[in-house]
Amino acid sequence: MAKHKSSPNRNPYERETPTLLMIISGPSGVGKDTLVQRMKEQGCPFSFVVTATDRPPRPGEVHGQDYFFYSTAEFERMIAEGEMLEHAEVYGQHKGIPRVHVRQALESGQDVMMRLDVQGARTVKSLLPMAVTVFLLPESEEELLSRLRERRTESEEALQRRLAMVREELERIPEFDYVVVNRHSSVDKAVEDVMSILRAEHCRAAPRRICL
Repeated sequence: MAKHKSSPNRNPYERETPTLLMIISGPSGVGKDTLVQRMKEQGCPFSFVVTATDRPPRPGEVHGQDYFFYSTAEFERMIAEGEMLEHAEVYGQHKGIPRVHVRQALESGQDVMMRLDVQGARTVKSLLPMAVTVFLLPESEEELLSRLRERRTESEEALQRRLAMVREELERIPEFDYVVVNRHSSVDKAVEDVMSILRAEHCRAAPRRICL
């Protein structure tokens, strides 16, 4: 096997720090939005890529901040014209990541973060294999079901269907780079775990490079 040779002009004391792309994923109700919001509140240095959806906004959600809310017709036009990096229909609703938003975030010079469902994370990882993927895990199934019920947006039958999907999503954990447990009473601990992952990734001997 040939040995890798370092460039004779490269100064080992001058390390590159490429922009990282981190995907925060996990089952519905695990607290992905809460985690990202807490990171923003704490001033964590990252550029956030906002997901697009055709579902109506929930009370308090802001267009362009929580999600980009589009009509189904507009969403389908963006898909047809290749404007989505990834897209999927989840629980009867379209979700996706506009390519232009990813490019803009990567050009910001800050680490980039996406919040995606498990299916979306799998798709983006296949397109951008150097992305850092984190599976956000609930403390227990009971805790997750309690969070979903607190939303009061679905019937008990719909909740049970969603819970069955969660069990399938948990089987995909080995596909992810890291797992972080998001306990309901200690979101700050999950934030610290995520920031530790970012710091460790920046110390890699072979940095990840995102090509889009």
